[in-house]
Amino acid sequence: MLDLAGIGIGPFNLSIAALLNETDELNYRFFDNKPRFAWHPGLLLPDAHMQTCYLKDLVTAVAPTSRVSFLSYLVDKKRFYRFLSTDIGMISRTEFSDYMAWAASKLENLNFDDAVTAIEYANGQFVIKANSGDYTAKNICLGTGKKPYVPSEFTSQLGDNVFHACEIMSRDIDLTDKRVAVIGGGQTGADIVLNTLQQHWGKPESLYWISRRPNYQPLDEATFTNEFFTPQYTECFFDLPELSKKREVKAQKLASDGITTECLKRIYQYLYQHFEVNGEQKWVHLLPNRTAQGLSPIGSGFSVQCHNSLNQSDEIINADYVILATGFESALPNYLEPLKPLLHLNDDGGLQLDSHFNIKWKHQNKNQIYAVNAGLNSHGIAEPQLSLMAWRSATIINHLAGTVLFDLSETQSFIDWTLPKSSHPLSLTTAV
Repeated sequence: MLDLAGIGIGPFNLSIAALLNETDELNYRFFDNKPRFAWHPGLLLPDAHMQTCYLKDLVTAVAPTSRVSFLSYLVDKKRFYRFLSTDIGMISRTEFSDYMAWAASKLENLNFDDAVTAIEYANGQFVIKANSGDYTAKNICLGTGKKPYVPSEFTSQLGDNVFHACEIMSRDIDLTDKRVAVIGGGQTGADIVLNTLQQHWGKPESLYWISRRPNYQPLDEATFTNEFFTPQYTECFFDLPELSKKREVKAQKLASDGITTECLKRIYQYLYQHFEVNGEQKWVHLLPNRTAQGLSPIGSGFSVQCHNSLNQSDEIINADYVILATGFESALPNYLEPLKPLLHLNDDGGLQLDSHFNIKWKHQNKNQIYAVNAGLNSHGIAEPQLSLMAWRSATIINHLAGTVLFDLSETQSFIDWTLPKSSHPLSLTTAV
């Protein structure tokens, strides 16, 4: 009988497993259908960097002496001093992925190549049906991530030359002398554009970067903006009225979904050097304020129908390759079908979480179903990000254990997000 069974071994569940490894209080096992740890391997572009500091790793925020911290990884790899000499603030996605794979190799009770096909509930326990057999658990944690989002207008054309960005590094593509359209104005779209400019897949005939955003907008990394990625703000956000939550998530979009300034700078510097200084014929076309509304085959390529929201006109872009940097979406995994009638879902079919990242369901008073990367609307923009994963993992483990295994107390924030209801209204006195 397991105290916790984790389904999926991505960064978030790996963080929980790493912290569970710091204590012998709980029985646990995690399952994943992949043969080994992999973090979006199709997106490990040669020149893509993290948006999160390396100290916000699997464990450091709550267990800095853990043997699977990023600093331990550097020491184990014999690169600690050289890393310091680089003066790197944001490491590459490749290095962070390698760090997490290294951490996974140091941990026990991780079942790779062991897909979970169904989870049933009976007699006060969960029955996890996996390829290796059946397991019973008192509680489970869902961490199978999100699936690539492909707008319905494009699904019928998916194939060798039209695909989601998450597949780009797993495909053998040659963009030499091709017309390439990248749809999506976030970090992934920018990383693909930068690598295309650097001719990672050959030099295209033309490149179109289509975004419905009004411009190619930078990530908001200002000092006080980073206060959104703290436990105190996340706890405050959870208690906000629903209308306030929706407003806050919308207003904070660029705090989590902008493009790093360094990436934008390198793209702009390329354009300046090649088209202004070198005098090359312009073959790169930046197209903000465009919503891609359709995709049709035309000749050997495709016609992308776009609406320009700036002047309210319709435009056509012809391309041989269409790469969809359109993000990811939540979906209930198939293995949850036996439990679905017991879940309390939102009107849109999404999961409802309590403050401990615990799904609301029929037997919540007996057994817990935790979920990671499922609480954007309940916990705010930090929830899908790596920034608070160690804190969230410790929050889940403390709740599961019914005691404080990890001290999560903090000093007072510089920002008073709300004042206690018992406080007297602030008064201002004006001297005359």
